[in-house]
Amino acid sequence: MNALHSTLGFWTPGPFEWVVIGIVAVLLFGKRLPEVGHQLGKGFVEFKKGLKGAKDELEDAVKTAEEEAEKPEEPSEEEEPSSTAPYDEEEDKA
Repeated sequence: MNALHSTLGFWTPGPFEWVVIGIVAVLLFGKRLPEVGHQLGKGFVEFKKGLKGAKDELEDAVKTAEEEAEKPEEPSEEEEPSSTAPYDEEEDKA
């Protein structure tokens, strides 16, 4: 069993089937067949570029998240440090 057959999980065209597919393509598209092949090639290249772009965005997001997780959290300047002054006064009175 070849790898393509097990990958698809069903019928895979053999040499005779590819010849029949080629003849049908020539009959349907005739002189436009090179143009159709060129457009299919362009579409495939654009698809691969899109996948690469999505992969790059995902890797950047993971890298940013990892950097944020490693960075120690610093208190912002707007927040006042917590004080235990009221509790200290109550202990002194007791």
